[in-house]
Amino acid sequence: QVQLVESGGDLVQPGGSLRLSCAASGMFFVINDMGWYRQAPGNQRDLVATINRGGSTNYADSAKGRFTISRDNTKNTVFLEMNSLKPEDTAVYYCNAKVALPTAPRSQGNYWGHGTQVTVSS
Repeated sequence: QVQLVESGGDLVQPGGSLRLSCAASGMFFVINDMGWYRQAPGNQRDLVATINRGGSTNYADSAKGRFTISRDNTKNTVFLEMNSLKPEDTAVYYCNAKVALPTAPRSQGNYWGHGTQVTVSS
């Protein structure tokens, strides 16, 4: 019912910046929560940042002060501004959206994008 398409992943040097985007499309009543998660080889998928429809944000400790999550509700898009990138930030970054389903507005659907690779290296 919902498709998430990420973009913006790239190879950057330590200390550099990237801006990830994720656009949602499909059948949903409203997008409640959106977020970014990341997974490096051999690691679990960890939360990076989330944002609800009202703009309230939540960040992993590793992201606080360096990353900023935002969203454009008119375009059903979430962004992740990443600054002061470190090699430890290297991972596949996945977009997540929790939506109210059109056939059952109080029921949430949980959807994931396919991921975009972020590599931080000299």
